[in-house]
Amino acid sequence: MRMSRAAIRYAKAIMDNAVAANRADAVNLDMKTISETVHSNHELKLFLGSPVVSADVKFNALTEIFSGIQNETKSLFRLLKENKRFEILGEIAQQYNELHDALNGIEVAKVTTAFPITAELEAKVLSKIKEFSSKKITLINTIDPAIIGGFILRMGDQQYNASVANRLQQLKREFSN
Repeated sequence: MRMSRAAIRYAKAIMDNAVAANRADAVNLDMKTISETVHSNHELKLFLGSPVVSADVKFNALTEIFSGIQNETKSLFRLLKENKRFEILGEIAQQYNELHDALNGIEVAKVTTAFPITAELEAKVLSKIKEFSSKKITLINTIDPAIIGGFILRMGDQQYNASVANRLQQLKREFSN
């Protein structure tokens, strides 16, 4: 998903405030909760994007839903209320999480497998990752039976395809030439 420029700018501003207040980790927990809640709740997403619902109602609802949040997160809600930009709250939270990970040297690797990842396959994937990254890695496993076997590893803009489906496709191209 492509982030809007506004979401990136809001996330950077909140990150700067949280780092200055030495609460970047606590705000990151808020942002993870917000991101998961907004992306998993279709009604909330529609509510935040609705032009009919006033910014005051959205602000009050969000402060009620996320009652135990940090002051920096509350200030984000106030800023979104003033600018009438609540529809990008989920994007802001997701971008903040990415900035926080980058700040702490953590990179997310997405691994697609035909079945749930085993410890043996996880070790192979992590050894492949060490070839081109020295950061701490968080693995996210996605299951796609269409790849038949093996794995597809995506980190940032790089991809390593070690799937059976990919190998079969390569053989098909070789035989057709």
